[in-house]
Amino acid sequence: MDFEQIYSTYMTKIFRLCMGYINDEEHARDLTQETFISVWQNLNTFRNQADLGTWIYKIATNICLRRIEVEKRLKTTSIPITCNPAAETDQVTEERHKYLRACIAELSEIDRLIIGLFLEGIPQDRIAEIMGISHANVRVKVHRIKEVLTQKMKKNERI
Repeated sequence: MDFEQIYSTYMTKIFRLCMGYINDEEHARDLTQETFISVWQNLNTFRNQADLGTWIYKIATNICLRRIEVEKRLKTTSIPITCNPAAETDQVTEERHKYLRACIAELSEIDRLIIGLFLEGIPQDRIAEIMGISHANVRVKVHRIKEVLTQKMKKNERI
């Protein structure tokens, strides 16, 4: 697979993953671009021992985590919570989506990554591989994260 195919296949998914971490479109675009620069620079080192998508997700995850650490060290202001739902016209749905994004932003970094990958439709066994944890641990974490988010949505009458 050439780089253009890789980019077109994974760009949207990586952007959404970055949005899950940063929750700011401009920063997410920067992180997505940074991810694909790294993919381009290191494509010759990819050994096909793992799935290409898993490798790219790991690169994106590491870049996002590094950015978060840098921002924490610099004690920047809180990351703005924005939402740009694609083609949603129903105001109630938009508000729910925005609130869900805010709830996800309150999760720990690890939980944000796991739920972000899960929402992207990544199978739990691949999430386990990306995260370096067991498949059983991913199943438990996904279940717990869903419970936390459901309770927050119910508490604020967003469901």
